[in-house]
Amino acid sequence: MNTGITDLAPLKLISRALHPLDGGINDYDALMEDIGEASYVLIGEASHGTHEFYRERAHLTRRLLAEKGFHAVAVEADWPDAYRANEYVKGQGTSRSAVEALAGFERFPAWMWRNTDVVSFLEWLRTYNDSLAPERPKIGFYGLDLYSLSTSIQTVLKLLDETDPPAGQIARARYACFDPYLGNIQKYAYTASLGIKANCREPVVQQLMDLQQARLKPPENDRSEQRELWFNIEQNARLIRNAERYYRTMFAGAIQSWNLRDAHMTEIFQALLAHLREQNGQPPKVVIWAHNSHIGDARATEMGWQGEWNMGQLLRQRYGAQCYAIGFTTYTGTVTAAESWDGLPLQRQVRPALAKSYEQLFHQLDVPDFWLGFNRDPDLGLTLQGPRLERAIGVIYQPGTERQSHYFQTRLSQQFDALIHLDSTRAVEPLDRNIHWEQGEIPETFPSAY
Repeated sequence: MNTGITDLAPLKLISRALHPLDGGINDYDALMEDIGEASYVLIGEASHGTHEFYRERAHLTRRLLAEKGFHAVAVEADWPDAYRANEYVKGQGTSRSAVEALAGFERFPAWMWRNTDVVSFLEWLRTYNDSLAPERPKIGFYGLDLYSLSTSIQTVLKLLDETDPPAGQIARARYACFDPYLGNIQKYAYTASLGIKANCREPVVQQLMDLQQARLKPPENDRSEQRELWFNIEQNARLIRNAERYYRTMFAGAIQSWNLRDAHMTEIFQALLAHLREQNGQPPKVVIWAHNSHIGDARATEMGWQGEWNMGQLLRQRYGAQCYAIGFTTYTGTVTAAESWDGLPLQRQVRPALAKSYEQLFHQLDVPDFWLGFNRDPDLGLTLQGPRLERAIGVIYQPGTERQSHYFQTRLSQQFDALIHLDSTRAVEPLDRNIHWEQGEIPETFPSAY
């Protein structure tokens, strides 16, 4: 691939523009200044299993909460599972620790949230919330994803049974259409896509509409706890409606299902903004945690060129300069990932980045860890608009098909507002470690470690 420039020229420019990261308390001062008055800061990750991505993301988030008055953290996790953590950090619910609060994350990939870095952040957030003045709203922790169909159904029914039993009976009758499929939701996706049986579309849409109408009626006791309860029910019902649509179109193609998922995350986020505005009486400021592929602008990537959009693009189109997206890259190290879907979490060796990738370009610099800002440096933006390869590791890592499985073309300076590069990184530590993770993966150079 011809990038149109030699590496020597961009390396000199990048060297002048980069901000070194050496673990000092002032490492991100200039980045905080660059974020400015943005209301929505999207912080990515180049894998779902790298300790340093979680650590630096948490560090930035702590500063945004403490210094810029952000109100919530929204993450690439299912709503009901994250909501249990949300209750814990606010001093609510029954969980006695962050580890217990993360117990709801049972499905693959549990380690994505059940890991030591998330525990550390949630414990910090609980302490931070406890320190706030009584009149200040506590910082929330909310999920954006849509894979919790069964759990969300159970949550809606449980909460309605407790607060409005007749409404609970109606919801139970509507959601009963899922009963034959909850143990194998792909079977529903297959039968619904072929029209073999009537699908659940109309019942779940009607259920959400009824809940939205009920929420518009002021309750007899209009307390904030009551509004929060109904918001929780409504968000689960919104997830159920969108998950039904997602599974119904699963066999229509990867692009359509991807677009539906990111449209859902955007919708959940916008509903959260409306709720926080109502709750706090001011425009909310929210940090988003998700993979680079969800928070970078898809229009600047091979994904977008093929017809996919993502949450980062949709939010940037709607909110413009109110959004600020930060991506991550790494050159090599280890990562917690599975070999296949539903596989065990393993401590995998991350191969050195491919030639003509951004990661390989950054590896040539004398400074191993740094961040770059693109908005105020036109020359840097032009230099890093590529296109070049960028690596993305999700919950599965397949080094045998590294190029096809984990790289895509991107215009980096148009994808993100800022980029954090950490040259050598290590695997995030799952709470539920197994002997295979502990042993790790033998490097390909064994027994010679060159």
